[in-house]
Amino acid sequence: MPPDAEKWPPSYPPRTPPPPKRPVEPPRPERQGAEVIAVRPRARVRIANRRAGNWTYDTAAWAAHSTPARAARAVLDRLRSWGYGLPDQHPVAVITARLVRAAVADGGRRASVHLADQDLDGQVVVLVLSHQRSGVPEDERLLREVTGLGAVAAGTEDGPEDGARRRWAVVEV
Repeated sequence: MPPDAEKWPPSYPPRTPPPPKRPVEPPRPERQGAEVIAVRPRARVRIANRRAGNWTYDTAAWAAHSTPARAARAVLDRLRSWGYGLPDQHPVAVITARLVRAAVADGGRRASVHLADQDLDGQVVVLVLSHQRSGVPEDERLLREVTGLGAVAAGTEDGPEDGARRRWAVVEV
């Protein structure tokens, strides 16, 4: 027996500590040449220095048949509240309904209608966002139809960043 054996307690060598309850997370790999990505805020419709109104409609199959008529009534009601004395079949109502029908046909979940006027020129702009690109390029037939219904100007574009299709028309009131 070694000479100093009696001064050590029976638990020698010391016990190992219990393992940690959670395993230690390995170090995360470092990215080679970390890239900086510039993020721009999503472009939104901006109407400044004029009266405006906007509405959002559900374009699901159960609501799609009434959406164009509801949008046309809402636009007429807002214009009447602004002091325009418009009949029920004014071109702005017919054009709004036609643009909303085109947005519903894109197949998205909702459509937004934006209305703005400027007292000085007696014109209003109706902008309809479909929030969904249909994949089918917009044909000139819709624009010809809208201008034939009484629009002073009409146009359409696909948003490159959000994929929404925008259709607009300028109408005399």
